[in-house]
Amino acid sequence: MSASPAKWNTLQTNRAERLARAGASLGGALDGKALPAALLPELLYAVIERGDRVCLEGNNQKQADFLGQALAQLDPARVHGLHMLQSVLALPQHLDVFERGVADRLDFSFSGPQAARVAKLLAAGKLKIGAIHTYLELFSRYFIDLTPRVCLIAAEAADRHGNLYTGPNTEDTPPIAEATAFKNGIVIVQVNRIMDTLPRVDIPADWVDFVVQSPRPYYIEPLFTRDPAQISEIQVLMAMMAIRGIYAPYQVERLNHGIGFDTAAIELLLPTYGESLGLKGKIARHWALNPHPALIPAIESGFVESVYSFGSELGMEDYIRARPDVFFTGPDGSMRSNRALCQAAGHYACDMFIGSTLQIDLQGNSSTATQGRIAGFGGAPNMGADARGRRHASPAWLKAGQQAREGRNTIPRGQKLVVQIVETFREHMQPAFVNKLDAWDLAEQAGMAIPPVMIYGDDVTHILTEEGIANLLLCRSDEEREQAIRGVAGYTPVGMGRDRRMVENLRDRGIIARAEDIGVDKRLATRDLLAARNMKDLVRASGGLYNPPKRFRNW
Repeated sequence: MSASPAKWNTLQTNRAERLARAGASLGGALDGKALPAALLPELLYAVIERGDRVCLEGNNQKQADFLGQALAQLDPARVHGLHMLQSVLALPQHLDVFERGVADRLDFSFSGPQAARVAKLLAAGKLKIGAIHTYLELFSRYFIDLTPRVCLIAAEAADRHGNLYTGPNTEDTPPIAEATAFKNGIVIVQVNRIMDTLPRVDIPADWVDFVVQSPRPYYIEPLFTRDPAQISEIQVLMAMMAIRGIYAPYQVERLNHGIGFDTAAIELLLPTYGESLGLKGKIARHWALNPHPALIPAIESGFVESVYSFGSELGMEDYIRARPDVFFTGPDGSMRSNRALCQAAGHYACDMFIGSTLQIDLQGNSSTATQGRIAGFGGAPNMGADARGRRHASPAWLKAGQQAREGRNTIPRGQKLVVQIVETFREHMQPAFVNKLDAWDLAEQAGMAIPPVMIYGDDVTHILTEEGIANLLLCRSDEEREQAIRGVAGYTPVGMGRDRRMVENLRDRGIIARAEDIGVDKRLATRDLLAARNMKDLVRASGGLYNPPKRFRNW
């Protein structure tokens, strides 16, 4: 008896069944691919099946919040067992799906605003975590083994045919839509408006199945905006040390900054302190970075030549439109962002990443996963990792590689600069330096195979605190590395446990550098050195083009 012939189109057949159910449920309510907002629940019941992998677009900034709210309110008796794929868990509804039993499994990248609730749901058994990914890692798995059956995404506008205009906040939309559409899944989009003619087409209509105009514009967070008025003089000092002790000697031209006041201070010192050192045209020319408002003075002074972005930033639209030589803009004048491509650029095309963390251990491992909080990592592990597949050379890359391998019988290769910039004590006087990361306890509690480390110590090249810079590239033993870290850990228990004689020896060899060792005058470390000292200064620097969100206006 011959075996039945294999079926090779089961996904196509299943897609057709879902679309048929949707057609029967919506009746004549569809206008092309657009449906009334009131019918969204009926559409979701029709196209989502038990156990589906569902990707809900929740980015660093842009949120498909109307679709997410509708999903969270579905009857778990009709829809349950969903496996959620999500970059960022930012809104309460992102976890309501687990609280209510609509979903039970999660693969994600970052959950900062909801980190404590993730930990509670995990402990209560209402949520199982597949893995905590980097952004690029999660996007990659959409095309391998985590392909969505249904995706719920957001765009600025659509036309009646289903073509999408994403505007400046394209962010994660392209990889989500492409992976779903080309594996015979269902693509549903919430848009702010439906237009006859779009400014440009960012996602073609044949990738899109349904469009719904949300009753309100999608939620977007001005995540990268930092008020210069909140920058401290300690952060000014650390920024001076970064520029003088790392940017200048390594000739760092291509880089990524993490989020925070530490790096905002560096951006605001480029046109002042950086200029006084004669560094314009020599450092910080090309960026993988969102359009940080703190970058405006450096752009205006001619330091910054190009910026490619993961996403946009509220209030920067007119400024970006007026600076097309700097930003990547379309014929309509608005920026095109793309988180996947910018992550790849940050990993392979940049010479340095500098960012902050919550905990650093004696080996230089760092993590933002602390007791009772499962925050995830976002893109930091891609930005803050030596790209071992890289083959093109640059002065910074070559110098870091030479320092790391000096005196060793190894073939020459370069290395990416990965800098952790932290004050020795965090909020509530929590030490940033610890003997053992909380990540170990979290791994045990959550049944994880390994501790959730954000950036591994063997990728970290420098640690910068108000105490000085530890150049880990120059360390030649585990003991030297530990003492170099202790030597910049200040009055934390880790810092107090230093071997003072060995630390002084490391300082003599240039492995530890205090401010005075690299020619940084602490007397100059005042807020007067900042190119902008408040939000109004940033508006002035932009020529009135920057329009800060209301929460940042105090005038």
